[in-house]
This record gives sequence, structure tokens and C-alpha cells, in this order.
Amino acid sequence: MAESDSRNENTNEQLKPVRLFSGAKLLGQTRLVMGDSIFDDAELASVTTRTNYTSGKCVTCLVTPLTGTITLPETLPSGVDNYTVDEGGRLGCISKPTTECDIDINPPL
Repeated sequence: MAESDSRNENTNEQLKPVRLFSGAKLLGQTRLVMGDSIFDDAELASVTTRTNYTSGKCVTCLVTPLTGTITLPETLPSGVDNYTVDEGGRLGCISKPTTECDIDINPPL
């Protein structure tokens, strides 16, 4: 890939928004940065989220993705189970958006 193509790809990636909601209310937004967690995005958008730790064990930071793609670790931490994931729950501390997305900072359950 040519250097200018790579630069364009990075620019396009950075223009993708990550929007954070509480129910229907938009609380803030930031630009997608690959590798950043939902917790990182919330912090960049000055949105307060629930958190205790950042290892995925306490489930305090459980959020609900509304649109977009958000990755999970291959092995789920002890604090979250398949049911929670199947219901749409993601842990803000370890889940990472990979596309433009909307996220409700409230848990799905």
C-alpha cells in the first residue's frame, strides 16, 4: 500500500465516531482510535462510566452496544459469562470498538 493510501486509511478511520448514550440521550462522542477500549473512548469524550477495575473481573463497567462492531477477548474473563455476551453486554474496560458505533453506557440486563 502506498504511503498516501495508508495515510488516507488512517484519516478515514479517525473520522469514525464513537457515540456514548444513556438511553436515548447522547452524552458525548469521540473519534474511533483502534486499540482503545470503550472506557478509553468514554474518558476522551468526558463521559463518566461505572468502573472499579480494568481487567474485566468485576463487571461494573457493563455497557450495551447499539450499533457497530466491538471486539471481545478470545477468552472471557471470570466476571462475564456467555449469557451476558449473548444478551449484548460488553465490558467497557476490555471491549474495543473497531467500527463507527453507538454505545449505551447502561447494562443490557
